[in-house]
Amino acid sequence: MLNGKAALVTGAGQGIGRAIAVEIARQGAAAVAVADRNGDTAAETARLVDDAGASSVAITCDLRDRDQIEAMVTTAASAFDGLDVLVNNAGIIETALTDTPTVDELPEDVWDAVYEVNLRAPWLTTKFAAPHLRRSQRGPNIVNAASVSGLTGFPHGPAYCTTKGGVIQLTRVTAVDLAPAVRCNCFCPGVIETPLSRAFIDRAEDPEAFRQAMISPQLIGRLGRAGEVAKLACFLASDDAGFITGGVFVVDGGATSWMGVRSHDSNSV
Repeated sequence: MLNGKAALVTGAGQGIGRAIAVEIARQGAAAVAVADRNGDTAAETARLVDDAGASSVAITCDLRDRDQIEAMVTTAASAFDGLDVLVNNAGIIETALTDTPTVDELPEDVWDAVYEVNLRAPWLTTKFAAPHLRRSQRGPNIVNAASVSGLTGFPHGPAYCTTKGGVIQLTRVTAVDLAPAVRCNCFCPGVIETPLSRAFIDRAEDPEAFRQAMISPQLIGRLGRAGEVAKLACFLASDDAGFITGGVFVVDGGATSWMGVRSHDSNSV
């Protein structure tokens, strides 16, 4: 599906980003640039990409730094003599940065940090990657990681929800501005089983009860898997999605499709 393409994936040191980078390699890509703030985890993902059959380069990048973002794109494009696919996957959430994440108590510096990584960085990465993508003859496209949090409100996430909603709009306007040469789509994950989500659950006063509360809205009856999100991202990046651009694709086990209140009969909704 991705035969011969060269890709850059941000936030690829673990979780969904790692799964996407490895799946891109499995689906026939020639090369994958793996970018993450943590150089060690980026290098580990790069080894997995190599094992999956693609060439790799690991790039350490702080996405809050404009110059590092530009250097990241240049490094990837230079290493592969071009760029065909950009996956803007990296993201952070305020609950990992502060104990007061509500809209009225969120520290301004935490808002700024979430904005810089979640929205400013995808825009800058797209800006710097666009010239390389326009030159590609191998179905160039961009895949952005938004979130169901960008579609509806969630408690304790004013910066995360706002920036992920912004990613959805960035996706649409990018599809318009770069058409017809470059496609752009985004996926909106719900609660996905990753190291970060497990750490978030484990910090709860009653982790198991909190985990069950996270599972409860899922019509599928479980949390999502990083590999499931990766397969969607790879489809959007592939030539099979050649007539799809400006799209927003939800992968959340059905959680946002209903009110989340079941009847007394557990087999009915």
